[in-house]
Amino acid sequence: MGQSFNFQGIIQSFRVLVSPRLMVPNVVVRDIRDINFEQLHKSGVVAIAFDKDNCLTRPYGNDLHPPFKDAWKSCRDVYKDQVIIVSNSAGTNDDKDYNQAKAIEKALQVLVLRHEHKKPAGGEELLKHFSGINPERIAFVGDRALTDVVFGNNYGMFTILTKDIVSEEGDNPMAVKIRKMEHRVLGFLDRMNIRREAHSIPIDKHAVVMQQTPPPQTKEQV
Repeated sequence: MGQSFNFQGIIQSFRVLVSPRLMVPNVVVRDIRDINFEQLHKSGVVAIAFDKDNCLTRPYGNDLHPPFKDAWKSCRDVYKDQVIIVSNSAGTNDDKDYNQAKAIEKALQVLVLRHEHKKPAGGEELLKHFSGINPERIAFVGDRALTDVVFGNNYGMFTILTKDIVSEEGDNPMAVKIRKMEHRVLGFLDRMNIRREAHSIPIDKHAVVMQQTPPPQTKEQV
């Protein structure tokens, strides 16, 4: 199952031209293994939402990317029932009878949000799910600046961008091109010292990011 045209997403993204800070995340990590979920929770972020494709799974896949197994377990152990997946395919009107959402829930053991409006629009639907939780205490994790990061920033969430994707194979070709463009723009904004506004909760960004252990070097690499 693919994604239908995201008209509302295009309209919302034009806001970035006026306020480019909207696409700047609070934190950039390589992938979810860099996130210290325990420290993030201790800092005051009590609920967390994830994009799915190329953040947790391969594009349009149901199963967790195997290297993320321990990190995903850590997230679920810390956040328990306050973790959810927000996809622009599964759980939307493109997902007939929510069959893909149900398959993902079985594979990843967390809920998939049923929602009508696609990211970066539709934050009200996520906030309704996390009823009673202030948006500033919700983290949103994803691989796309113009959808996931703008979505979270629009509603005052703590945004985390995963810069290393699972795979380009099987991904929407346009999404691949746009993601590369996003990274170039983020690099430009960084050089221009355009930063995300300070989050309302004083979160130590260095404390919530763990350094992954690099793979051992082979003789050829030494």
